[in-house]
Amino acid sequence: MYKAFLKRLIDILASLILIILTLPLMIIIYFLIKFKISKSPIFRQIRPGLNEKLFTIYKFKTMSDEVDENGNLLSDELRLDKFGAKIRSLSLDELPQLFNVLKGDMSFIGPRPLLTEYLPLYNETQKLRHNVRPGITGLAQVNGRNAISWSKKFEYDSYYAKNLSFCLDLKIAFLTIKKVIIKEGINKDGMATTEKFNGTN
Repeated sequence: MYKAFLKRLIDILASLILIILTLPLMIIIYFLIKFKISKSPIFRQIRPGLNEKLFTIYKFKTMSDEVDENGNLLSDELRLDKFGAKIRSLSLDELPQLFNVLKGDMSFIGPRPLLTEYLPLYNETQKLRHNVRPGITGLAQVNGRNAISWSKKFEYDSYYAKNLSFCLDLKIAFLTIKKVIIKEGINKDGMATTEKFNGTN
């Protein structure tokens, strides 16, 4: 009942309410990013969702579009300034994903949607993450986010996909609020973003 109907109903109602409440904040962030980071403040990328169906994810950009003399993007560390890092540490870059939740591409809680290039690299257990809608936050995020290994992330994602329930979602929601407040596990030490997944040996 919860997985089939109630979870989606909660997503629709909560995302609609939060979009209305946070729209002024999103507008302010949009123009601050446009002024400080990039002329195109919204980051768009194709990601696999439920049953590996592709969708476009929306986020606020936290890194600039600076390139080197050959036209290649600079490293993440060089493109992430203090303002972008602050937006990321407060998870404000995730606000546009409320529209993904409203559309049904995502849920509030579920495995984070990863890159499409990772799809051929998953083993059978790791593929379980696509049996549920991807989320803005999830079990892996409240247990270390980018500071834990890929194998640990997939372990949490698989567990969530097999044990999805209202109580588990409620626990993750409260832990997410705690993580945002204490800003824990945003990135691995010395890295602006997490390393790429290259498959499991």
